[in-house]
Amino acid sequence: MARRNKLWRFAQLQTYPNYYEAPIHGPNAGHDVIGSSGKAEDMRGRWAKDHFKNDCPITLELACGRGEYTVALAKAHADRNFIGVDIKGARIYLGATELKEAGLTNAAFLRTRIESIDHFFGIGEVSEIWITFPDPFHGSENRRLTSARFWINYARMLPEGGRIHLKTDDPDLYEYSREQSPSLTHFKQVADFPDIYGEAELPHPELIHKTYYERKNIAKSPSIHWLSWERNSEPAPEAYVVKEKEEASS
Repeated sequence: MARRNKLWRFAQLQTYPNYYEAPIHGPNAGHDVIGSSGKAEDMRGRWAKDHFKNDCPITLELACGRGEYTVALAKAHADRNFIGVDIKGARIYLGATELKEAGLTNAAFLRTRIESIDHFFGIGEVSEIWITFPDPFHGSENRRLTSARFWINYARMLPEGGRIHLKTDDPDLYEYSREQSPSLTHFKQVADFPDIYGEAELPHPELIHKTYYERKNIAKSPSIHWLSWERNSEPAPEAYVVKEKEEASS
């Protein structure tokens, strides 16, 4: 029954105008994404113009799960565009359906592996990235969304002044991510709060939004951590080349 429900959700998603997927294998794998038209298209540098039909800045939510942050941000900011990214289409269905039913056109979802996220956005095309309660991948450091390979991708997508935010309840991921900051070539850390709800007021207004995983408190953590980095003026790096052993373990 659960599998049948997932297949039904996938079938529904493929008719939604706010949903895209990027084939990982097969003839369309690479830079193309497929939307409700069923055609493979290269959307790099064209998301605002071709999908959103405007020139507003784009915010990504990575590991968006059910898309609570993407939906909440879209509702709060009509003058910005938002794209939630995750590999789990059955989860994305919930956020994409809420957007569709609310008539919100300033947000969309992309189903793909985040390891390849820079394949689908142009250099400097994204203004901001939120990483909200991602899997901490204990014991698999190279899969963490704040490990070295991902920073290269982020540096390609973000322009000077672009921001990355990490919100997590996992203390190990928080400490690991803090430790990356001194070695980053394209970013400087601009915020570090080990317990956002322990502050007199939230250090960033968008931290008020809660995901399904924050409400469940899966990590059983007493604190919610927030880190933020800003893109500097260094030129965009060359694309990261996935090594064979990384491909096998991802």
